[in-house]
Amino acid sequence: MGAFDNRKYQAEAKEKWGQTSVYREYAAKTKDYAQGKWNDLADGMDQIMLAFALCMKEGKQPDSAEAQALVKTLQAHITENYYHCTDEILAGLGQMYVCDSRFQNNIDKHGDGTAAFISEAIKVYCK
Repeated sequence: MGAFDNRKYQAEAKEKWGQTSVYREYAAKTKDYAQGKWNDLADGMDQIMLAFALCMKEGKQPDSAEAQALVKTLQAHITENYYHCTDEILAGLGQMYVCDSRFQNNIDKHGDGTAAFISEAIKVYCK
């Protein structure tokens, strides 16, 4: 994967969530991340999305043990590297994956329907 440029999303994120404690946690946790760290994190997220795509292609359902384990992995990745990803936040991310075409297109590069599959898996996980 090429260099990940998070700057194009920083202003939007700060505008939407800059006054929240979660954003402050994110800013503090990531303030010293070098470009290599950002690239590694983007690659890690890409690998999680690919694993979801493969799970879906294998015929697993969003409520399968495999899909649910991947949701747990996704939540842990976010918590470890960005901010404490509660079930409420995770549910919002799941909705964003299908409602924001930028996210959907990026996720669906692994296979059409991957974003919807992840979104449904997250819904099950967060119930």
